[in-house]
Amino acid sequence: MRDTQREAETQAEGEAGAMPGARCRTRSHDPGITCCEWLRCCGGGEPRPRTVWLGHPEKRDQRYPRNVINNQKYNFFTFLPGVLFNQFKYFFNLYFLLLACSQFVPEMRLGALYTYWVPLGFVLAVTVIREAVEEIRCYVRDREVNCQVYSRLTARGQPPRSPRATSFFLFITQNQRVPADMIFLRTSEKNGSCFLRTDQLDGETDWKLRLPVACTQRLPTAADLLQIRSYVYAEEPNIDIHNFVGTFTREDSDPPISESLSIENTLWAGTVIASGTVVGVVLYSGRELRSVMNTSNPRSKIGLFDLEVNCLTKILFGALVVVSLVMVALQHFAGRWYLQIIRFLLLFSNIIPISLRVNLDMGKIVYSWVIRRDSKIPGTVVRSSTIPEQLGRISYLLTDKTGTLTQNEMVFKRLHLGTVAYGLDSMDEVQSHIFSIYTQVKPSQSQDPPAQKGPTLTTKVRRTMSSRVHEAVKAIALCHNVTPVYESNGVTDQAEAEKQYEDSCRVYQASSPDEVALVQWTESVGLTLVGRDQSSMQLRTPGDQILNFTILQIFPFTYESKRMGIIVRDESTGEITFYMKGADVVMAGIVQYNDWLEEECGNMAREGLRVLVVAKKSLAEEQYQDFEARYVQAKLSVHDRSLKVATVIESLEMEMELLCLTGVEDQLQADVRPTLETLRNAGIKVWMLTGDKLETATCTAKNAHLVTRNQDIHVFRLVTNRSEAHLELNAFRRKHDCALVISGDSLEVCLKYYEYEFMELACQCPAVVCCRCTPTQKAQIVRLLQERTGKLTCAVGDGGNDVSMIQESDCGVGVEGKEGKQASLAADFSITQFKHLGRLLMVHGRNSYKRSAALSQFVIHRSLCISTMQAVFSSVFYFASVPLYQGFLIIGYSTIYTMFPVFSLVLDKDVKSEVAMLYPELYKDLLKGRPLSYKTFLIWVLISIYQGSTIMYGALLLFESEFVHIVAISFTSLILTELLMVALTIQTWHWLMTVAELLSLACYIASLVFLHEFIDVYFIATLSFLWKVSVITLVSCLPLYVLKYLRRRFSPPSYSKLTS
Repeated sequence: MRDTQREAETQAEGEAGAMPGARCRTRSHDPGITCCEWLRCCGGGEPRPRTVWLGHPEKRDQRYPRNVINNQKYNFFTFLPGVLFNQFKYFFNLYFLLLACSQFVPEMRLGALYTYWVPLGFVLAVTVIREAVEEIRCYVRDREVNCQVYSRLTARGQPPRSPRATSFFLFITQNQRVPADMIFLRTSEKNGSCFLRTDQLDGETDWKLRLPVACTQRLPTAADLLQIRSYVYAEEPNIDIHNFVGTFTREDSDPPISESLSIENTLWAGTVIASGTVVGVVLYSGRELRSVMNTSNPRSKIGLFDLEVNCLTKILFGALVVVSLVMVALQHFAGRWYLQIIRFLLLFSNIIPISLRVNLDMGKIVYSWVIRRDSKIPGTVVRSSTIPEQLGRISYLLTDKTGTLTQNEMVFKRLHLGTVAYGLDSMDEVQSHIFSIYTQVKPSQSQDPPAQKGPTLTTKVRRTMSSRVHEAVKAIALCHNVTPVYESNGVTDQAEAEKQYEDSCRVYQASSPDEVALVQWTESVGLTLVGRDQSSMQLRTPGDQILNFTILQIFPFTYESKRMGIIVRDESTGEITFYMKGADVVMAGIVQYNDWLEEECGNMAREGLRVLVVAKKSLAEEQYQDFEARYVQAKLSVHDRSLKVATVIESLEMEMELLCLTGVEDQLQADVRPTLETLRNAGIKVWMLTGDKLETATCTAKNAHLVTRNQDIHVFRLVTNRSEAHLELNAFRRKHDCALVISGDSLEVCLKYYEYEFMELACQCPAVVCCRCTPTQKAQIVRLLQERTGKLTCAVGDGGNDVSMIQESDCGVGVEGKEGKQASLAADFSITQFKHLGRLLMVHGRNSYKRSAALSQFVIHRSLCISTMQAVFSSVFYFASVPLYQGFLIIGYSTIYTMFPVFSLVLDKDVKSEVAMLYPELYKDLLKGRPLSYKTFLIWVLISIYQGSTIMYGALLLFESEFVHIVAISFTSLILTELLMVALTIQTWHWLMTVAELLSLACYIASLVFLHEFIDVYFIATLSFLWKVSVITLVSCLPLYVLKYLRRRFSPPSYSKLTS
């Protein structure tokens, strides 16, 4: 079929056109078609059913969206308005804009315009540049994904005049991602089907079997698709990823052929072709993709810390208004008092520090740089530098399972036969048992050893251990849906490898990684699956003999039945055997009575293993013929078909012989268990939201120790209506300290009728597992947690099905895994392994929050000090609205004189990173918001008032004769006080902090030479000036140093106990 595909490409001049949104690179007859032309397709109107003509885009009846991924918050036209709006919706930014504008009115002007416009312009410029850099990076990442190349089938010499997304024929090869929602038309696989990996769409690890449209699969070559007259009628785009309704009609046949289309004929965008090469026709694109409709639009996230700072500035504004009114009231509202109020508002405007926003924004940039440079979490990327403080206050962590907690790599761990169990360390015993079975027969009888020896062994009353092991291994090797596929390895070509059953060329394909693990294990112990098609199966023994089996019936695994079965006929003996495997809850009622099944299943489940019960039943020819007749009749019935089929199958499922239990483990990511334990000890509740099955999710939760050994698990039973949900919620309410496991269907019913009650109960659980969750449900759970608890949430995932959850959460973390980068691109932070999350939160999140809290409060303190001095000065001089410091002194105070020492607080830390990781309980203190609270804010306000008053009254008392001396004494004391206060606040000195302190002091001393307009240069060189400044500075700072010493001596904080 691969040769046929190449022939089709040649015959049809199959250019490598790109999908809209993909990089355009033509091989032959499509010159001059640029990427912009491919993208020139905008959707409009409401989604509705459509008819897509195959290979004839000119016949389409409506316009469809272009096929691109877009994670950007703005576009070219909305960038500047959007950024400015997001800035000026902060109260203090809007306040400073009005303040700067007021200086254009002569009656309100207090000084030079630059003293107001330069700081505001600097703040806005830093913000715009930061946002622009992030948007450009986001655009580059999106373009990398959008520029993937796909081969397209076009007619010879007829390049498309109107290139559109829908109606394109695309070739998609093995391990290639499907770029749009498509109908499956052809495959290169011999068995006429292909497997699909959907874990990035729905979170399920099972591979899905997909079938092409029958009449297009029968065409000789892919090029013939362009010659037939046919069309697809499809339902309107919707969010349901599990169902599809449509029809395929071929008009040029006699009579016209019409086939129904279902989910089995679809290839949804975001899935990966796991076998062969397929040809499909594009049906939906752009925003109409199932994956996109399940994804919310990216939004600008505003951190809780920023909202709290915004709230504090509103309090400061209230204080500013009160002080201004008091000043005017003390003048008895004389003259044009309303103008005086405005002048005082401008005079005391320093109460609200304009440098606060820019300091915090620059601090965020530093935190992001530190995170990226951390060698212990390599590959970590900060995609949103506006919310690093959020990492320090997470209360709920919502994580995906597949690819995030697990590697999605199954390993066979245990075979249990009731009286004996084989683990990884004793698999060589199983191998020796299998070898002994197939070597007991003499060479002359070696045509079919198990056929001759097997039945005689099984008829014995006391079977040997070897025969019991053999029966179990053979059942596992036959009861599955696995297909061996042979590929060329460079030495042996595909045809030769298939003929010789070449081990090095063989790979297994299946709808479930569990089944592949089981078949790989049977190969390791000597019984190898070497061939399979729709009707037969071949096994190879340790002696290289081939055992042939005919597949009579297959009963596939379903979520409802929780089991799969197969009926096979041994070609050498004619024996018919019915094999079945499934979950213990259903198999317990099917197998013969035994006293060990329930206990051993519980033991294995507690170890985090996924347990399957394997059983068999021998059938006589007449018994099978009777079953087949009833089965065929049931399948032909129109009414209640599924019920009738299930009833017929159940007639066989009685008194089956229990053979063994198998235990398979889904390999966890590295250090998942210690990471989850760290998060739990830090006070973070972990919820696992997965699209996978209930049993799988429960096993992973136990294996990862998300649910601890001493915790009970309440499995919320399936509910379909209000009364059932009410009863089950009441049953759950009676449980205490119990982990909850609930399916998506039950969750939907509970949220519909009892949203408040369910969320209240769920939030009390130590852990919650939600299985069979759709992407929309994941986002809904995040939103409800935020609304009901008011706590911060963090969502972690690695797949496209996690994007909605990641974007809805307060802090989204994407794990860059094997299955693409969609979650990573949409997240605020991207990590390479789940274990890195611990350090990201415990170290970087904690440090970012504590540093920003200290920085913000110190910047407010710096501004309140100078405002207090201005208030004292105005009060002393008859409440005059005259500025104490003018021109460069005001700008220099908050920039070159104090900016570097204050900003160096972003390098401060209370404990080493190793201590923060060792004692995650330190993180709990941050959840209460103690580093930045009304209490700490009030303390800093009182400190500011004390120091500002001390400096100003000291200068007024000690100055000699001229007003300029007051300015010199008070301003110098103020600068020294700020430098000493930074030193008082620092907990761990960094060499850059020392440099910043000395550099700022040197800058001030050097600049005195140029400030003769404001300061008497000759006076500051006198001894009188030096002692006065020293006394004032000592009085303003010494009491605070004493208080700090006493507090650390008698009431030390928790972290100081660990560093002493």
